Amino acid sequence: MIDRIDGAILQLLAVDARAPVSAVANAVGLSQSACTRRIQALEASGHLTGYAARLGHRRLGFRVTALVDITLGTQVEEDLERFERAVGAIDGVVECALVSGGQDYRLKILCRDLDDYERLHREHLGRLPGVMTINSSFVLRSVPTRSEAQALFGGA
Repeated sequence: MIDRIDGAILQLLAVDARAPVSAVANAVGLSQSACTRRIQALEASGHLTGYAARLGHRRLGFRVTALVDITLGTQVEEDLERFERAVGAIDGVVECALVSGGQDYRLKILCRDLDDYERLHREHLGRLPGVMTINSSFVLRSVPTRSEAQALFGGA
């Protein structure tokens, strides 16, 4: 279990993973060395699993976000694993989640435009192993949300 200070460290790093340790330490009221030890402990325990840049995918030319629900023909573990490996090889798929409900998987895919999505659907999605149905929705607007740390530990 993490305490209030660890939660504050996680929240600060979620907002700015490039923040200097000195600034994080200052914000949570620790010395730089104590803060470094806490960050290392959060990494070692799996509470902090990595650092990533958030890309402006629209500015990079990826203007279409597709949410794709896929139903497979079976629920056999080997078939799920085969499907997941195949999805992992498709450029543009940024998220693949095994979900409950009427479908088996939900994919989040970034594409340049609808023609690019149509190509990806034809060349990749329709050829995935075990697929019975594919249902695509397109994001019209993304609503800004809080970071994971803000959602878990509070804050705006």
